[in-house]
Amino acid sequence: MDRTASRRRSRRWGVVSIFIILTAAAAAVWYIRSALQPPSTSAAAVRISYPPGTSTAQLAHELEAKGLIRDSRMFTLYLRYKGEGGRFQAGEYEWAPGATADEIIAKLNSGETVKEAGLRLTVPEGFTLLQIARKLEEQEGLKAADLLAVADSYRPSEGTEGLPALPAPDAKLRHRLEGYLFPETYEWKKDAKPQEIVDTMVRELGRRLEELPKGWQDVMKERGLTFHEVLTIASLIEREVVVDEERKIVSGVIQNRLKQDMPLQIDATIQYLLDKPKERLLHKDLEVVSPYNTYLNKGLPPGPIASPSLASIEAALYPETTSYLFYVTKKDGTMGHLFAETFEQHKKNIAESNKAGSP
Repeated sequence: MDRTASRRRSRRWGVVSIFIILTAAAAAVWYIRSALQPPSTSAAAVRISYPPGTSTAQLAHELEAKGLIRDSRMFTLYLRYKGEGGRFQAGEYEWAPGATADEIIAKLNSGETVKEAGLRLTVPEGFTLLQIARKLEEQEGLKAADLLAVADSYRPSEGTEGLPALPAPDAKLRHRLEGYLFPETYEWKKDAKPQEIVDTMVRELGRRLEELPKGWQDVMKERGLTFHEVLTIASLIEREVVVDEERKIVSGVIQNRLKQDMPLQIDATIQYLLDKPKERLLHKDLEVVSPYNTYLNKGLPPGPIASPSLASIEAALYPETTSYLFYVTKKDGTMGHLFAETFEQHKKNIAESNKAGSP
C-alpha cells in the first residue's frame, strides 16, 4: 500500500516537474523573444558609431543605449547562438526605427555604412566646360576658375592613359578639354580636388566609349578622322539636335557640306562664342571673328563646343547617307527639322517653318 502511494506521489511530482520545466522553458522563450523584439519605434532614424576594435558586448550596450534593442545581454547571447559578430565591419551605421535584431546583424555584416556627405554633380548632355565649372561652383562652392585651370593644363593620370589621344595645348582651342568631360551624374568625397574631378569625368568618357559598336575605331580611320574631330562633330550634333532619330541625319548633312567644301553655318558654334546664349542670333553675331565661327570659316571648328552624349558620338561615326545639305528647325514646338537638298527647297522650308510658328 505504501509502495503504491509512493509511486503515485512520484508520478504526481514527475508531472508537476515536467509542467514546471515546460512553463519555465515557455517563459524563457517568451522572454528571449520579447527581449529581441524592437523597442517602441521613435520618429527619427538612429545612428551608431562602431569603431575598429569594439567588442560585440560594447556594441550591444551602445545599441541598447540608443534604443535600438531592449536587452544588450540577450542580444550578445543571440549573437553567440547565431555564430555572428566575427564579420561585423567597423563604421558608422544608421537604422530606421523598429529594425529587428536580424536586420541589425545583416547591415553590420554587409558593411552598409552611412555615406559621407560629398560632392555631387549632374552634367547634362550638351553642357560646355564653362557651364560645368559654374554649376560645380554654385552647388558645391568649388571655384570655377580652378576647374578650368586644371582642364586647360590637364595631364592624364592613372586610369586615363587608355583614352584616345587628348588634344595637345593649342591657342585656337577655347578650352583644351572641351567635350572630353562626359555628361553623367558624379559623386566625390567632400574634399575632392579639381584634378580628381576632371580625372573622373575623362575616365568616364573612356569607359563609355567601350559601349560603341565593335570596330568603331576602324570606321573612324577609314573616314580619315581623328577622335578629336569625331568628338567635335558629335558636339555639333548634340547642340543642334533634340529628336534622337535626327542625329544621324544631321551628321550626314555635316559630312555632305564638308565634302563639298561648304561652310557648315551652324548656329551653335556662334552661341558657343557668346557670353550668354541668345534665343535669336543677329547678323552681327555671325560676323564674330573666331576660328569657331562656321559662317566665316570652312571646315570643322578647332574642337568640340560641348560635352556630347554617346548617341551623338555614335551618330558622328555613322552618319546617315542622304543628299541633304540644309536643315531648319520647325517652329511648331516639336523641335524637329525640315531637311533639303537644294537652297531653293531650303528657302521653302524656312517659309513653311515660319508659317507654322506664326500665331
